[in-house]
Amino acid sequence: MGSSSARRQILTAAVLSGLMAGSALAGACDPQAVDLRGPFGTARFSVEVADDTAERAQGLMFRDHLGRSAGMLFVYEAPQRAVFWMKNTLLPLDMIFADAAGRVTRVHANAVPQDETPIDGGEDVQFVLEVNGGLAAAIGIAPGAELRHPAIGQDEAVWRCAAE
Repeated sequence: MGSSSARRQILTAAVLSGLMAGSALAGACDPQAVDLRGPFGTARFSVEVADDTAERAQGLMFRDHLGRSAGMLFVYEAPQRAVFWMKNTLLPLDMIFADAAGRVTRVHANAVPQDETPIDGGEDVQFVLEVNGGLAAAIGIAPGAELRHPAIGQDEAVWRCAAE
């Protein structure tokens, strides 16, 4: 078995054992977690939120580890074109771009560490979830999946937070 195939099997096993939590996702939104749902079922990532210019500029730069069910949620004040790069980022990342309603519009898989090539998430992006490279494919996260987090305006959210 090749190393990429073995890695995919390990990631898939980690996803199934550590990220899927169907009944745990039924409650209210957690500001330190992003829930996702789609044809794959549901998944939850513990997140750090980057919701100001300085935090978004820093992102996950200079980190040498990211927990398997961890990530960073970038929150913009309004929908816009979102363009990222990997300068000073040491880990391969998947970037999951979503609109103001929390609907995934694009997934960029396995962004290359330290690469300065622009990664264009497209227009009308308000949220970007960065997770370990390879997880989006292992889970099955693709355009059309839905994010849930309290930063998403509940009046327009495709997956609303449950009332407490």
